[in-house]
Amino acid sequence: MGILDIKSVTLRFGGVVALDHVSFEVKEGEIFSLIGPNGAGKTSMLNCISGLYRPTSGSVLFKGEDITNLKPHKRAALGIARAFQNIELFPHLSVLDNLMLGRHVRMKTGVLAGGLYWGKAQKEEVEHRKKVEEVIDFLELEHVRNTPVGTLSYGLQKRVEVGRALALEPEILLLDEPMAGMNNEEKEDMARYIIDIHEEKKTTIILIEHDMGVIMDLSNHIAVLDFGKLIAYGTPKEIQNNPRVIEAYLGEEHVG
Repeated sequence: MGILDIKSVTLRFGGVVALDHVSFEVKEGEIFSLIGPNGAGKTSMLNCISGLYRPTSGSVLFKGEDITNLKPHKRAALGIARAFQNIELFPHLSVLDNLMLGRHVRMKTGVLAGGLYWGKAQKEEVEHRKKVEEVIDFLELEHVRNTPVGTLSYGLQKRVEVGRALALEPEILLLDEPMAGMNNEEKEDMARYIIDIHEEKKTTIILIEHDMGVIMDLSNHIAVLDFGKLIAYGTPKEIQNNPRVIEAYLGEEHVG
């Protein structure tokens, strides 16, 4: 059993089948990638893992525990964090404030308790601030820490999006096209951060990305979806040489 087990997950929207009895395992400490054509069901799968969608049938297991019916904030508290393809930040707030908001599910002292027990709330605030400062340093965001996110370049905003998820100290980090829309230099930076998160923080990463060079370089295992069905699972080399994957997605130019 892996850190995450997807067991026969099916997701329907009326008559549309977004995911069709998909099963795979993600091992602890690996970089696991989901690839496939547009509309294949990749983001739908991340939504099922993070709790934004509830599967029509099947189950999602985290460290052996069935979390299929848990709400997103409960999964985040367990250690599953998500960065979105479309940036979901608060543009008028600073980088620091956006990352502090990412810590909210870790905060045990509520607003009312803070009014009654100021010392306890203040101490907790200091501890959370310390964790956020570590993320700012890790992602090299010190120079923009007090800058409103909406004024930053697209590449920096994507980095803050990843940072907000990282502020939760996740065991599993879900990254939905973290390099989409970036230039080559920004892609290289993001790839380096993903490697650092994986190696230094020992975080399991589930990655969706259309850049096949990045996928093949970073991944330990890859699952391929096509029209909601799992058509292949294996190492990068196995996926590159899978005739069904070549026909459905990769094309001959990606082989070898």
